[in-house]
Amino acid sequence: MTVSTQGPGFRPRAALAMSAEAAAAVLDPESLDALAAICDLAPPPVLDDFTTPRARSVLAGADVLVTGWGCPRLDAEALEAAPRLRAVVHTAGSVRAHITDACWQRGIEVSSAASANALPVAEYTLAMILLTGKNVLERARDYRASRTRDDWLRTPRTVGNHRRTVGIVSASLIGRRVIELLRPHDLDVLLHDPYVDDAQAAGLGVTRVGLDELFARCDTVSVHTPLLPATRGLVGRRLIGAMRPGAVLINTSRGAVVDQKALTDAAVAGRIRAVLDVTDPEVLPPGHPLWDCGNVLITPHLAGSQGNEWRRLADLALAETARWASGAGFLHPVRRERLAFQA
Repeated sequence: MTVSTQGPGFRPRAALAMSAEAAAAVLDPESLDALAAICDLAPPPVLDDFTTPRARSVLAGADVLVTGWGCPRLDAEALEAAPRLRAVVHTAGSVRAHITDACWQRGIEVSSAASANALPVAEYTLAMILLTGKNVLERARDYRASRTRDDWLRTPRTVGNHRRTVGIVSASLIGRRVIELLRPHDLDVLLHDPYVDDAQAAGLGVTRVGLDELFARCDTVSVHTPLLPATRGLVGRRLIGAMRPGAVLINTSRGAVVDQKALTDAAVAGRIRAVLDVTDPEVLPPGHPLWDCGNVLITPHLAGSQGNEWRRLADLALAETARWASGAGFLHPVRRERLAFQA
């Protein structure tokens, strides 16, 4: 069949493929109007099931899919119903849940808003590094309980953010952004990433070290590695046991990267502190000891884009769709060969 050529004047046929909740959250009316100015956009409802007769009809004419959380898998069967499909623009980060080998075999171009979603995660991480450096969470709790100010001139020299050593596990999109945000502060930053050499680390302004050395030397360790077969349980009992007494482990990546039992044992014993935006399982059972552990802060996977931050995701997706339609190509492509190293 003949497919329209990208370039000036080309208006691709597009459809939204995600959950209705994701569409309502990320794509406000203004964003939808902007998308409709670029594409011939299929009318609602969004596609959250590729097997229905309506979905098959929409897919048959789609040149590009704008996807989001809750998008069904684009497997060979779904692609058979979408003979014109040439591009997928994802309004979130990871594409692992819906992009399959069949997409790459068809030569479908894929873009992701991972770079936009990295920003709030890095901001959250920076905030937690600085707050835990001052022991803010514990001191605020004690202040609330006592209603009496402590003798601040007796503050231990282990408290504060001057010349603390921070370790970053993985120079991922988020890890690199955290490194950038740490530069104005008087902190020493170490990095472990097997795919970064000394020269590249120097370019980032950090010192590259082995994983064991990083955990042993750092006052705070922040985990940003994607969850892969090789990284499941990467932060295990040996590494956690090597951490300095009172050191902080921050995890905003995936819960399963950290050995939950080893972390729990060390935290409950009072050896280390932790800030966990993710856990394994994602919601801990009601009776789990970490819920009542005073030196652990657990947040409900909120570091990524939420609220007004969703606008960044929508704006990036709109820009990518416009670039692709014009023939300029994606500015934030997802490469098949890099997928194994991405979240």
